[in-house]
Amino acid sequence: MKEKFKSGFVSIIGRTNVGKSTIINALVGEKVAAVANKTQTTRTAIKAIINRPNSQIIIIDTPGIHKPKSKLSKTMIETAFTFTKDVDVIIFVIDGTSKEIGRGDSKILEKIKESNKKTILAINKIDMVQNKEDLLSLINMYQKEYNYAAVVPISATKNDNLEILLDEIEKNLKEGPAYYDIDEYTDQTTRQLVEEIIREKALKLLDDEVPHGILVETEKVKYRKTKEKKEICDIEATIFCLRESHKGIIIGKGGSMLKKIGTYAREDLENMLRMQS
Repeated sequence: MKEKFKSGFVSIIGRTNVGKSTIINALVGEKVAAVANKTQTTRTAIKAIINRPNSQIIIIDTPGIHKPKSKLSKTMIETAFTFTKDVDVIIFVIDGTSKEIGRGDSKILEKIKESNKKTILAINKIDMVQNKEDLLSLINMYQKEYNYAAVVPISATKNDNLEILLDEIEKNLKEGPAYYDIDEYTDQTTRQLVEEIIREKALKLLDDEVPHGILVETEKVKYRKTKEKKEICDIEATIFCLRESHKGIIIGKGGSMLKKIGTYAREDLENMLRMQS
């Protein structure tokens, strides 16, 4: 008897820097979300599409939960919590190295309890946990707070237990159609993917010199052939910053930082655009 096809929407939520975007990229197998060790790396809700033999899983990446310091931060957190209401399953990501349930995680737990949704607790960064007893203690602590559909310890960077996580998500989905074409892996346009990649590299390279007020806007993505008939892609993008003082830092001496951002972004861009062409 053929297994029934399942589909559904899954919200991934967690504090800043727990590795949500890294998890999504690893599950999809493509660069979908920007990854940087900063708050506000994910600005908007990004959909990642995972096609399996018997299911289609649409994961919504949301901004990390952090203490809001601006109107933008507050709006981003509200966006993250909104997506706990209209999904079939929630993936609650926590840091496996933590020793207690912090304020940010407590706030997320409150929203999960309000939604009463099927929730999978994904404990990330288990490769960094030295003592297994600490991990068991953490699991026990969280299980006292909510009746999870499953608890899955994972390592997004090492690809540990990611298939198990997908199996657990699939188990908790209902029978349904494929909402997207099986060749698609995100609902983002090529321009949006380009912007994500450039912004990720800028955030990583600028570190603490420039806060998170960076916006990238793609002006042009155009394919052309060289005299040697080799297909290349011309990209024009503009980086916007909140403060005039940040402009010089982003450009760098003699344009050095801007060049570095472009060089670092080029590898990911070439891989992504080659795949789409």
